Amino acid sequence: MRGLIGYGLAAAFAVAAPQAVAQEVQAVADRYAAERVPGIVIAYAKGDTAPTVRAAGRIAAEADAPKADIDSLWRVYSMTKPITGIAAMILVEEGKLKLDQPISDFIPAFKEMKVLVDPAKDLTSRPAARPITVRHLLTHSAGLGYSIITKGPLLAEYNRLGINPAAVNVALETQARPARPASLEEFANRVASLPLLSDPGTKWSYSIGLDLLARVIEVAAKTPFESFVQTRIFAPLKMNASYWTVPADKAGIFATNYAQMGTTRVAMDPGATSVWLSPPSFPYGGAGLVMSARDYDRFLHMLVNGGTLDGARVLKSETVKLAMSDLLPATVDRSTLAQMTADSGVAMGFGAGGSVYLADRPGGPGKGTYGWGGAAGTIGWADPVHKIRGTAMINIFGDTELKRAASTAIYAELAQ
Repeated sequence: MRGLIGYGLAAAFAVAAPQAVAQEVQAVADRYAAERVPGIVIAYAKGDTAPTVRAAGRIAAEADAPKADIDSLWRVYSMTKPITGIAAMILVEEGKLKLDQPISDFIPAFKEMKVLVDPAKDLTSRPAARPITVRHLLTHSAGLGYSIITKGPLLAEYNRLGINPAAVNVALETQARPARPASLEEFANRVASLPLLSDPGTKWSYSIGLDLLARVIEVAAKTPFESFVQTRIFAPLKMNASYWTVPADKAGIFATNYAQMGTTRVAMDPGATSVWLSPPSFPYGGAGLVMSARDYDRFLHMLVNGGTLDGARVLKSETVKLAMSDLLPATVDRSTLAQMTADSGVAMGFGAGGSVYLADRPGGPGKGTYGWGGAAGTIGWADPVHKIRGTAMINIFGDTELKRAASTAIYAELAQ
């Protein structure tokens, strides 16, 4: 399940075997490209400098596939969430959103929400104790779920209404499209028609919250969500290879996505015929982007720099600090974050679409390290204490070791 819904920073920075820590980043890339994936790209830096890039292998298993490099395209899945989170923080800075503002101010259908009495039994519900807020959506504390983790009668309703804002390949997308909403507006209204798993602000539950936040953003900004992200994040940061729909002339550098099934690696979505070559039902704010390592590094570079890059300011430094802080409501039961805390060795919180370190880890990430991973093996983070940023790109379902090894190697090299 973890491999499908994203991969947090805690596991990525979990303590690795001593021999892995001692290896250079290039050695890690070479080893994993030889053993586990066709290709990998790692971009990393300390301070306000251009990234060091280590790559190995090719973007697909075919012998004539292009070599993987900083401009190759990869499905980043849940690494989309921090970008959506930062888009919301732009509006918070401008006063068009408030963290504790009810989302019903933007989507009236959320005015009167219900909560399941017994999620395992039936759809019997009661009035929610409080409204869903922007903060709840940013931090997975709205009481929402995901179709891949929700169970029982509510899962049946998620499936019936097409509440599945993610793509895997052409075959699965063809099955999903008839049920899925055709727009963010329709998606949001369908979600509002369903009961919640828990009262908003009471539990951390990985969810469609960032997909729903995309609708809040476009209403508050009075412009389509994808246009807002393009004009306020991608364009000023010169992120020229970030796509909701991959252009046909870029298919040749688009990595094939695989799945590890036991000892067999299966091609799930070849780059040349990928589902991402056609527009999605709507832009999936939680898992919809295809990006290059160069682009994601520029996004992280902006965060490490306090909101600016190459003369372009996306956010004020105080807003970046807020976004990369623990935004979870004080009322949230944090027991569901226990595994992330156990993996990292320090307490974990959640910020604007990504997890956050609540303390320094000796020899590792500093307090406030922020980021998230994707279902197909990608990882990205920004460490404000050590001014370190790192991006590792692979595309394979069912493998979490790659991210851990790449991230640990980067810290071994840069945090000296």
